[in-house]
Amino acid sequence: MAEKINKEEKVERLLELFSKHYPEPGTALNFRTPFELLIATILSAQTTDVQVNKVTSNLFEEYNTPESMLNLSQKELEEKINSIGLFRNKAKYILKTCKLLLDEFEGKVPETRKELLKLSGVGRKTANVVLANAFFKAAFPVDTHVFRVSKRLGLTSGKNVTQTEKELTDLIPKKHWIDFHHWLIDHGRALCKAQNPDCENCFASEICSYYNE
Repeated sequence: MAEKINKEEKVERLLELFSKHYPEPGTALNFRTPFELLIATILSAQTTDVQVNKVTSNLFEEYNTPESMLNLSQKELEEKINSIGLFRNKAKYILKTCKLLLDEFEGKVPETRKELLKLSGVGRKTANVVLANAFFKAAFPVDTHVFRVSKRLGLTSGKNVTQTEKELTDLIPKKHWIDFHHWLIDHGRALCKAQNPDCENCFASEICSYYNE
């Protein structure tokens, strides 16, 4: 039997449930520095984090700073990342970003969204991922999992990612943004999949709009 609760009550319940079922929220991308996370996130568009980690485990052994990355030609970088989708465009973005980091930011990854968005291949989601995971600044990246799961749960109306981000940041207490973002991704990967969501085994089905429709 579905419970009739408002969105704020739903968030409170989900905070309890998510923290119990996904006790160690965090990005699945492997990184040691803000630069590595920035490059990994640029690479991750339309590709799995597992595939990105395979590529970066080799790439970052030798090329883990803007200076060292720029020792590669675009063709050489393409060869190192060619198992990832859109690798030609991504190689171009990465080399442009490395040059910008050296020219405008003294080789350091900037810590504001406005500055991050100046970098090549960096949109709002990528900027938010870097802010949240490299610098622990309150941000709410919206990827396909966050977009889908938050809409199914009935937290957002889900018209586009910008609106979804606004609805979630208005609804969820700021101190929980980073963890909640990771929980929605974890839930999307584990149970609330794009095709054939496993509603019967979902611990949140009682309060899920999609399940109870």
